[in-house]
Amino acid sequence: MADNSARSEAKAGIRSQEVDDLLCVLAALDDEDTIFALLEDMFTIREIRETSQRLAVARLLAAGKSYAAIEQETGASATTIARVSKCLTYGSGGYQAALEALSSK
Repeated sequence: MADNSARSEAKAGIRSQEVDDLLCVLAALDDEDTIFALLEDMFTIREIRETSQRLAVARLLAAGKSYAAIEQETGASATTIARVSKCLTYGSGGYQAALEALSSK
């Protein structure tokens, strides 16, 4: 129960006009090259790789792979794998939506 309350407070602290503007832009873009250009402009190469790695971890966790196998395949740390696993189980559903989008691709 306290976890949901803490998560709601964190969301309220993060959600701002700037975040809403970013969400609007991301939702409006439907061309992968344009989205990639935006990512290149907004994030470092390392940030793009790390974010992409988390999505790969989520995909492998959803497929039932072990932490050891995921660590070997992606190079992600056990801490990152555990964080993604926690989000898959207790998160806001973002990873699930992303995995559904990938499966319908």
